[in-house]
Amino acid sequence: MIFNTIMVQLDVDSPAAPRTIYAQELARRFEATLIGFAAADAYVFAPSDDGGIAAAEMMRQRRQEIEERLKVLREEFRSIAGDDASWREEIGDPTRLLAVHARAADLIVTGAPAPGAADDHHRVVDIGTLILSAGRPVLLAEDNLTPPAARKIVIAWKDTREARRAVADAMPFLTDAQDVLVATIEEQDQRSARESTGDVVRFLMRHGVKARSDVLASSSADGGQIVMDIARQIGADLVVAGGYGHSRIREWAFGGMTRSLLKQGSINRLLSN
Repeated sequence: MIFNTIMVQLDVDSPAAPRTIYAQELARRFEATLIGFAAADAYVFAPSDDGGIAAAEMMRQRRQEIEERLKVLREEFRSIAGDDASWREEIGDPTRLLAVHARAADLIVTGAPAPGAADDHHRVVDIGTLILSAGRPVLLAEDNLTPPAARKIVIAWKDTREARRAVADAMPFLTDAQDVLVATIEEQDQRSARESTGDVVRFLMRHGVKARSDVLASSSADGGQIVMDIARQIGADLVVAGGYGHSRIREWAFGGMTRSLLKQGSINRLLSN
């Protein structure tokens, strides 16, 4: 796995520069092509037939406003990323469209939307649904938008397809790291947990990754917070994890680990499904 192409998603109501600069640094590190992407939906709810004309006019105005915002984002992105980068934009559901365009990239870069905009999925991406539908690793930038040096990385391990996929997807980061900790929360018995993490460590070492493991005792504490505490203890700035859930009903498995990690904006997180 290598990152030849990185796609950065930009929110229509936020400046392009911060997240573009974040993604550009990653693209330079991996000698990857950068693609900018932005989308928003001009959807308007019409409560009755009587409001059809008014709704149509409102939709026209909203579409025009989105087109103007996309133009601003496009120009800002290109002024930063240069001629080697490319740009994609659409009007429509931003989550669905980003998942479609993910076919063109090895890695999707996104982050938390601006305060107050998180619930407006006509204008911002639903991160949980994106992880489950993109078919590509999704890198959630920390709130301060500091790209991960990724010298120390924590893998939140569970013996599932999603976690295996995340480990493979994160390999470009893992092979450059100085210390990779494969951490798992004991769910059945200590022996099974150690066998599982031991296999992962051996797999990583065969790929040249400096890896070790730790089995954590099961507790009632939030799994995501446990992972965050470990990351802080070892000085890691990237957490790798599988993304678990059912997008239709927004239920998350792994003891709420995925949902918890989505909220942990103090660290970079790479999630795969």
